[in-house]
Amino acid sequence: MLILPKWLQKRYDALLEMFGESEFRFNDAAELLSQKFSEELSHVNVILSELRKAGYLEVKFDPTDARKKIYKLVSTKEIISKNLKVEDKKLSRGDLESILKSAADIIRTRVDYTFILVLLFYKRICDKWKYEYEIAYQEAIEDGFSEEEARVEAKNSVYHDFDLNEELLWENIRKDPARLPENLSKTMRKIAEKNPELKDIFENIDFLQFTTNTENIEILRQLVEIFSSKSLKNVPPDVLGDAYEWLIRYFAPQKAKEGEVYTPKEIIKLMVEIVDPKPGESVYDPACGSGGMLINSYKHIEEKNGRDAADKLLLFGQEYNSKTLALAKMNLYIHDIRNGHLFLGDTLLYPKIKDGGKPKKFDIVIANPPWNQDGYPEEVVKKGEFYKERFPFGFANKQSADWLWIQHMIYSSKEDTGRIGIVIDNGCLFRGGKEKYIRSKVVDNDLIEALILLPEKLFYNTGAPGAIIILNRNKPDSRKGKILFINASNEYEQHPDIRKLNHLSEKNIEKIVQAYREFKDTEGFSRVVGIDEIKKDNDYNLNVTLYVFPEEKTEEIDITKEWMELKNLENEIAENEKKIENYLSELGLYILNNRN
Repeated sequence: MLILPKWLQKRYDALLEMFGESEFRFNDAAELLSQKFSEELSHVNVILSELRKAGYLEVKFDPTDARKKIYKLVSTKEIISKNLKVEDKKLSRGDLESILKSAADIIRTRVDYTFILVLLFYKRICDKWKYEYEIAYQEAIEDGFSEEEARVEAKNSVYHDFDLNEELLWENIRKDPARLPENLSKTMRKIAEKNPELKDIFENIDFLQFTTNTENIEILRQLVEIFSSKSLKNVPPDVLGDAYEWLIRYFAPQKAKEGEVYTPKEIIKLMVEIVDPKPGESVYDPACGSGGMLINSYKHIEEKNGRDAADKLLLFGQEYNSKTLALAKMNLYIHDIRNGHLFLGDTLLYPKIKDGGKPKKFDIVIANPPWNQDGYPEEVVKKGEFYKERFPFGFANKQSADWLWIQHMIYSSKEDTGRIGIVIDNGCLFRGGKEKYIRSKVVDNDLIEALILLPEKLFYNTGAPGAIIILNRNKPDSRKGKILFINASNEYEQHPDIRKLNHLSEKNIEKIVQAYREFKDTEGFSRVVGIDEIKKDNDYNLNVTLYVFPEEKTEEIDITKEWMELKNLENEIAENEKKIENYLSELGLYILNNRN
């Protein structure tokens, strides 16, 4: 470890002042440390051992007496130079997933996986702080600072993502296993005080409450030791981000049983490909969950135009659940995305992102809100902010807020550039009553550009197929008065990890996106339908299967070949029957002879 605890740093400084880079023996060190710090001989061994493990001390056997050792201190500058040049210590995706898999195996279903994510985040910011310290220290030395001055300078918060110090670092917490829960809780409270932007993350986890169960004390100790095995300072953001999302995905089936919604990354990728965010635009997710829609929008631009262009994308999100919001904030940081602005609150009642006192409008609005969310009858919605502007087509029944979400997303999009993608329950496309009325108004205003029926069994919490609605506030002239229906119900492969689930492959995504871009009829897959047909012939029913139904694949049969195979099979059966008759005849004779 590069940064030493204060007590050890003082003893290293004293030894360096006395011996510099000259060789010395145990008795020399013992005499100095005894005089200056009143250290006992037994503790001198501990000090030298800790310095050796940290890389501050080189040791070799005394050539005149093999029972004794000779020591030589390594300068801080040399340690940092070596540390910065080591590139082969970078962890791969496989390394990180192995660490997280070990952590997941420890907690299994007994403990909330949030504890793993918070520990991963905490370890990352500590290791990153140390790495930033190393670089700042090296630069200070090169600028002519003394080693002591460079150490003070390198701790300045201007060089770091977050304001920390040695007392708050991972290794300092880990050194006292008996007080691990108390130390973690105290440290995270202090970090939140020094860094208000981390308050939502560290105040949503309680290690003291967690370890009231004695079994969890051992679980926590094991988790800390697993994360202590590797440094996360040099891990690229995309590798670390993939590992973070792997863990969320790993626990998705379990969390789905508890009511949490996880949007498969393939569905997010499909929607982002369609709405196609551009550098400098703004993206808003009003039900942002763990931040997947925003992160994928960023990565979409990064892959096409580079990181600098992606950094110009403005990301906004709101989430009702404080713990889920903390996951999203961690997720953005782990991916090294700093242009995100996330807010806590009930979006349907209290939209938090304002511009000029009113809800802000965005270039892209994309979400997978809770399907058929209840608890929003008309009298409740009317107590919310800006309800007249945001819900101009009326209010749905209290059993389903689907069309409230859609209306809010329409309002939140810019009139000239607004594109909207929403994953929603298929039933909202054809249910009657108040939902039908709102649906008819959205169709009449020519806001819907495309409707995509998804395959069944894509989601962890429901086997229902779901649908994607793409809305456009400024349709091209060639698409005005029309809606593209895409029936992608057969576009899936079996999930690679979960037998009961399906998933969208790259090939499936590419086919759907191409159909959207071409905006034309494809037999059994897509069809462009005029709004008049939807109104007059189908009474505003948007059920995709009314307009396009997959072709049933018919297998061609070679009658001659099938007939020959059947005859061969009959011949084999006849031969086998003859053999069985012979065996039975021989067996009968054998029994008869034995009786006689």
